[in-house]
Amino acid sequence: MSVARPTSGPSASQTSSTKQPKAVWAVAFASVIAFMGIGLVDPILKPIGEQLHATPSQVTLLFTSYMLVTGVAMLITGVISSRFGAKKTLLAGLAIIVVFAALAGSSDTVGQIVGFRAGWGLGNALFIATALATIVGSATGGVARAIIMYEAALGIGIAAGPLVGGFLGHFSWRTPFFGVAVLMAVAFIGLVILLPATPKPAQRTSLAAPFKALTYPGLLLVSITALLYNYGFFTLLAYTPFPLDMGTYSIGFIFFGWGLLLALSSVWIAPKLQRAFGTVPMMGLALALFAADLAVMALFAEHKPVLVVGTVLAGLFLGVNNTLITEAVMVSAPVERSTASAAYSFVRFAGGAAAPYLAGKLGEQHMALPFWVGAACTAAAVVVLLSGRKLLAGVDEHDPAAHSVEEAQAITLGDD
Repeated sequence: MSVARPTSGPSASQTSSTKQPKAVWAVAFASVIAFMGIGLVDPILKPIGEQLHATPSQVTLLFTSYMLVTGVAMLITGVISSRFGAKKTLLAGLAIIVVFAALAGSSDTVGQIVGFRAGWGLGNALFIATALATIVGSATGGVARAIIMYEAALGIGIAAGPLVGGFLGHFSWRTPFFGVAVLMAVAFIGLVILLPATPKPAQRTSLAAPFKALTYPGLLLVSITALLYNYGFFTLLAYTPFPLDMGTYSIGFIFFGWGLLLALSSVWIAPKLQRAFGTVPMMGLALALFAADLAVMALFAEHKPVLVVGTVLAGLFLGVNNTLITEAVMVSAPVERSTASAAYSFVRFAGGAAAPYLAGKLGEQHMALPFWVGAACTAAAVVVLLSGRKLLAGVDEHDPAAHSVEEAQAITLGDD
């Protein structure tokens, strides 16, 4: 039996969302800039291929190397942050991104860019896992409100990234990489100034902790679901610019619309749907609609207006799902949030790393094929989620606002 969630009360949630500790705003600010780096390269994928004489599958390796290293590196984020503290880990991540983004901009071959993007993925892993755990641990108003703030930062960053990338990419494909380096440097300085020194955790996280976390059925279920729908997600992100075959400005504006809908649905639509219909049903519906969206894009792959509308509309479905699945991760196993985040991210990033490359390869054979495969994988995510929904039966009975960090970490879903 579901319990009414106090987060529906307007005054409490609004107050908690605006009156946050300085640390929360500092990390959220850095997250916005960090996530700009994802969409920043979208408008320049095709120009890179044309100017460096590379095929779509070679160019999409920029995403594959980035995701693969990000996923694998997630396994060590807890080990590092538990020994050096959150602030030093966050700063190390940003510093690594600055260096490798600048090196990517200085490259002369696609192979060099792919390699430097791998190094970029290491910095990204250190930042992402630690940023989410820091926001959730420091924010007032409970887990749900903290995750909404994190997803808002993600959405704003992803939405702004293509616009900045499209503008800078008009000058040269190298300029967006240097732009990322500058923005990451700004985020680095912001964290140095605004984020207070964070104490080291009382207990050190072991290298085996993420693997042990995945032995909890609820977390494993959510992770596999994310792996499957991430295939569709990164097919959309990495491959769509090629059949669109438009200029950097146009691609930038299209993915800005996608990111804007993602941000809006993450912050405002997802919580309302969650309260009205429940977490798992809304995750299933959002993923089913995303699968249908990809299928329509496959059917009309040669019609650019359909691809444009399908890309933008996908942000609506992905925003709802991202918020709900991230909250489910935070309460799906009785482990530290940083460990749960690392385990979940390892599966979804490392497992989904093949998507951009395979999409490029399949697209070289037939333009619509990557979208069909993406739709099929996303539909499989729905099947996996609904087949194991009993493992997440308690997710809507858990009230993040009513529990402290320690209490939330002790909750095991599905024990009823």
